[in-house]
Amino acid sequence: MIRCLVAVMRVVDRRVIYCFMALIVPFYMLFNHKGYISIYRFFRRRLGFGPLKSFCKVYANHFRFGQVIIDRYAAYAGKKFSYTIDGNELFLKLMESDGGFVQLSSHAGSFEMVGYGLTSDLKRINGLLFAGESQVMKDFRRSILASHNIGLIEVDGTMSHIFAMNAALDRGEIVSMTGDRLLGSPKALKCMFMGAEAKFPMGPFALAVQKEVPMLAMFAMRENARSYKVFVRRIESDAELPLRARMTAMAQRFAAELEEIVRLYPTQWFNYYDFWA
Repeated sequence: MIRCLVAVMRVVDRRVIYCFMALIVPFYMLFNHKGYISIYRFFRRRLGFGPLKSFCKVYANHFRFGQVIIDRYAAYAGKKFSYTIDGNELFLKLMESDGGFVQLSSHAGSFEMVGYGLTSDLKRINGLLFAGESQVMKDFRRSILASHNIGLIEVDGTMSHIFAMNAALDRGEIVSMTGDRLLGSPKALKCMFMGAEAKFPMGPFALAVQKEVPMLAMFAMRENARSYKVFVRRIESDAELPLRARMTAMAQRFAAELEEIVRLYPTQWFNYYDFWA
């Protein structure tokens, strides 16, 4: 089915598929009730929208998520997108330095799309890929990313990814991962986010602090059917602080940057569970 969808993308304008998807979204909202309630509460409690506006935003959010997924398959089919970058000088400065660094993304927008459109010329990027996806999806990803100097480190339940990340940083390369989901890990840092306390994973911030490498946050937000806008932000903390305090300060800075992006693009928040539980 995945291969067929990619083949269709090669000959059909994806805007046609967007229109078809607009009719499917209400049924998805109906049968994915748990996700629907979570994102509805996000608009009501975190953004203060009224019931009707929140309902409309939930529909817009599901539709936008579908567009992002379709864009991914379009990229597999060889379709091109344009990218504008806000803060590119921060990325270039670290790319031209000798050491490696940590690059954080999130489940707002679609950072994966950046890897399909831009090439890392000076340093190899090593992105974490969580096991469980079909081999076909993995093959499509690897075939595109490999030509852009991007490799994948698979998280498969063992500790092998920890060693791979450390080795990549020791080689002066980039380690890329998400910074807004715990993914089963009990190690978390509590931060204020969207007006309430939420848990963020400790792992990315512990890695940056313990390896003493810089950290960037990068958010790729969908602008229209052909373009994405990438926001690059530096995540820093006081080097004089104790290790735990540095991790917490960096996590809070990341949470603040993420909040700013989510408020700019509220329908591109794609965490379909109670993030503040």
